[in-house]
Amino acid sequence: MMMMALPDSAGAADDKLARLEDILRSLGRVAVAYSGGVDSTYLLAAAADLLGVGNVLAFTVASELNPMREVTLAQEMASRLGVKHEVLALQALAVPEIAANPPDRCYFCKREVLQRIITAAAAQGFAYLVHGANRDDQGDYRPGTRAAAELGVRAPLEEAGLTKAEIRELSRRRGLLTWDQPSQACLASRVPYNTPLMAENLQRIQAAEEYLRDRLGLQAFRVRDHFPVARIEVPPDDWPALLSEDERAAVVVEFGRLGYRYVALDLAGLRSGSMNDLLGGA
Repeated sequence: MMMMALPDSAGAADDKLARLEDILRSLGRVAVAYSGGVDSTYLLAAAADLLGVGNVLAFTVASELNPMREVTLAQEMASRLGVKHEVLALQALAVPEIAANPPDRCYFCKREVLQRIITAAAAQGFAYLVHGANRDDQGDYRPGTRAAAELGVRAPLEEAGLTKAEIRELSRRRGLLTWDQPSQACLASRVPYNTPLMAENLQRIQAAEEYLRDRLGLQAFRVRDHFPVARIEVPPDDWPALLSEDERAAVVVEFGRLGYRYVALDLAGLRSGSMNDLLGGA
């Protein structure tokens, strides 16, 4: 199946799509660092469509920093696309530079993840590794992109100039279930920088978020861990689900069971990378 072209009215996006195809065609055979999110799913689908599933291999790295539900979703999506998919284990908390949670934690984490994939991919004859960074990522604080550049990992979506909105639209046209999926981020992004990462706080965050997702049906939200305070970020449109008397009381009880003494709703709403606000000009 070839990728679906955008209508003529979206000429700029058509040009970007053509550039993406040229980049993938020049690589010929690729391994994909696959998280199961919007960007990496579209990249995986685009590569499989253009190069053939036999020339594409997806890798997901599972660690204490990633909810297992995301790994499971990645497995399901790769299966739907007919692409061979492997899950690699990483003990992230055993890496001191990750566990210490410095502002450049993502650099060390991304480097460990990508090195693990590069080794596994090379063992199966895949010389090129690609990941799902997009054009919008250039405007955010993402030290992990430095690790990718140092290791020679390509970002075809970014190189083609595709934005997040364009990738969502292309994903919708391609029929990918991830087209409107909320952005993902590892559990460590819920913990203030320089607060050590431990199994205890990561498991607490995961349990709190699973509770809100299962009980209230929330999709786009974060539980920021300022232990013993839980700061919930959720779009204002979803506030009523949290603030009804019964649900509010139930959330307080459940979060208390997890160890939180205080539960706060952030009036600024959901903000990607809100922990970066404390970094100033970083």
